[in-house]
Amino acid sequence: MTVAFRPRPSVVRRDSGLYAYERALARRGLTPIAGVDEAGRGACAGPLVVAAVILRRQIEGLGDSKLLSPAVRERLYDQIVRVAHIGMVIIPPGEIDAKGLHKCNVSGMRRAVAQLPCDPEYILTDGFPVPGLPAPSLAVWKGDQVAACVAAASIVAKVTRDRLMVTLDERYPQYGFAEHKGYVTPGHRLALETHGPCPDHRYSFVTVARGMGENEMGAGVA
Repeated sequence: MTVAFRPRPSVVRRDSGLYAYERALARRGLTPIAGVDEAGRGACAGPLVVAAVILRRQIEGLGDSKLLSPAVRERLYDQIVRVAHIGMVIIPPGEIDAKGLHKCNVSGMRRAVAQLPCDPEYILTDGFPVPGLPAPSLAVWKGDQVAACVAAASIVAKVTRDRLMVTLDERYPQYGFAEHKGYVTPGHRLALETHGPCPDHRYSFVTVARGMGENEMGAGVA
């Protein structure tokens, strides 16, 4: 009787470096590998941006986009777009209000992978599993801190979204989007209370709804 032997599973230590997941998967012949992440999930204004990235070579200095300075993010972004395959989806606030944030996030990850110019053999997603992807996948807790392709996706998504928010700031300067990028800050709350929301706010979010209500109640009161 022939006995089929399964290969031993790879064990990836979280302190083995940012390319440990990619190396382990490559040893199993699973390349190319795509990393997927988003930016803007916690904001109450502006789009949700989802990026999928396949790195074609290593890039020094990659890390969680939230932990990097804007100047470093911009520099790494320029390097990534030169040496990576990228798929990206920008989901507007109205779609988030209509479908819900998590549903948009999951579908955005699928759509970003579909935008890649080549098919990945394996996909690493940040934080939670995404059903319906076109290749085997693994959800990695804080993936943007431990997997290079996910870190690259987080930088691409973050820089893209920040640039969009600076453009929105030019259209709606009263909200300070260039500074807080649509996240909830004391200054953003005050602007909502004073001016009410603009068309690029997420009306289904409690902070926006509360600001809209307070603006209506305060109308006509000097």
